[in-house]
Amino acid sequence: MDKRTFTFYYGIVLIAVGIGVFFRIPQVMPELETIEFFRNKIGLVKFCFYVLGSLLVLAGGIRVKNNYKSDNSGDKNKSQNNQ
Repeated sequence: MDKRTFTFYYGIVLIAVGIGVFFRIPQVMPELETIEFFRNKIGLVKFCFYVLGSLLVLAGGIRVKNNYKSDNSGDKNKSQNNQ
């Protein structure tokens, strides 16, 4: 597997994990509310988890987009060289 393919699949994995974080937050928050330390800070904890999920999706999207952009630029250069 070459580096470009690995980067593409790594971006897909990052996006999937980020989406998984969004689905997991509502399930985990009731459990965290039972812990006395987090009871007063539950808003901050939710915010941090949502930021984490957003950053994972953003990082994966950037990797996929850059890989797609590099694939298209290579195709354009090939077609210009053939003419």
